Amino acid sequence: MDCIFCKIAAGELPGRIVYEDEDTMVFMDIARDVDGHMIAVPKKHVKNVLDCDPHTLHRLMDTVKRVSEHCVEKCGYDGVNLLNASDESAGQSVPHLHIHIIPRKKDDGIDAWPPFAGAESAPDIVYERLKMDRAADQAEAHKEVNEI
Repeated sequence: MDCIFCKIAAGELPGRIVYEDEDTMVFMDIARDVDGHMIAVPKKHVKNVLDCDPHTLHRLMDTVKRVSEHCVEKCGYDGVNLLNASDESAGQSVPHLHIHIIPRKKDDGIDAWPPFAGAESAPDIVYERLKMDRAADQAEAHKEVNEI
């Protein structure tokens, strides 16, 4: 597979590994855009959160929480930004599920939120499109938990 994140996870490419366990890895982003910028990935290749099985996603989020807590409790940061883009339409540039962890300090001047141009549709129309059927959603969630 020609995936840069898979190659880093397999040790085929170098990376500054911050944390690693059996299923996940966190390494420093090479962009050098902000101090402490890290990328958390599952070692198993999955394109994005939409393609990810519940077990892999759970393990990845456990790792993100562990590294985020480490940043605050041991490294002098106050909080973190977590950023993810799932699909090219959302701005995903590497087709391997990843979550950016950006450690933050109060008043650090970093603007991690993208600028939005404003909503185009009425809130009620968007709400009707997005709301989920609670009973159907709970049945699906129960099925997925039993598969883990």
